[in-house]
Amino acid sequence: MRVLCSSVLAIEAIVVFLATSLATSNGSVSNTALAWIVGLVLMVLLVLAIGTLGRRWGVALGWVLQALVLATSIVVGWSMLIVGGVFVLLWFLAVRNGSRVDALRSAAGDGEELPG
Repeated sequence: MRVLCSSVLAIEAIVVFLATSLATSNGSVSNTALAWIVGLVLMVLLVLAIGTLGRRWGVALGWVLQALVLATSIVVGWSMLIVGGVFVLLWFLAVRNGSRVDALRSAAGDGEELPG
């Protein structure tokens, strides 16, 4: 699960950086300094959350960050709502399918290969 979830969070951090850059350059936000601060803090939180995925609360932190990314659409606009929605779906699939893979690996034994 950690591989899938960390991939989603890492790509999302890049997208948040690019969205911040776009929002400040096209005039979507009035206070560019604040937009950069919020965007960079959110990006750093997404990257730091990768390290928490081994803990029980790591996935919950990921859900909180997904909500924060969706909340940026209030300022940026509907395009960020679509992007945030895509990442919520990707996060859901990574958690769901990652848990299934972990369960299959533990059922098969740690040193054995999975069938298929």
